[in-house]
Amino acid sequence: MTKAAKFKIKKGDQVIVTTGKDKGKKGTVTSIIAETSRAIVSGINIVKKHTKPSAANAGGIVAKESPIHISNLAIADPKTGKASRIGYKIEGGNKTRIAKKSGEALN
Repeated sequence: MTKAAKFKIKKGDQVIVTTGKDKGKKGTVTSIIAETSRAIVSGINIVKKHTKPSAANAGGIVAKESPIHISNLAIADPKTGKASRIGYKIEGGNKTRIAKKSGEALN
């Protein structure tokens, strides 16, 4: 049994897509799938899914977000909004994430 990977990108982070069909687009991470190293980002990697009618929904063609690999995402710098890497700073026993480009703290 393999251990699930730990990522620097967390749920709720503002990210920028670095490669693929949505390159340059920004979105917020809604969930992380650790087993496959993927994240679901709002408004990114939209696919059309054909669904059958059921008691809950009418069916038809539904647009939904598909998971995107973590390596294709970069954190958006809070100061400039551009892509940045993530670093850590330890102050008074508290470990905080920082954007490497501006040194600004991430929430």
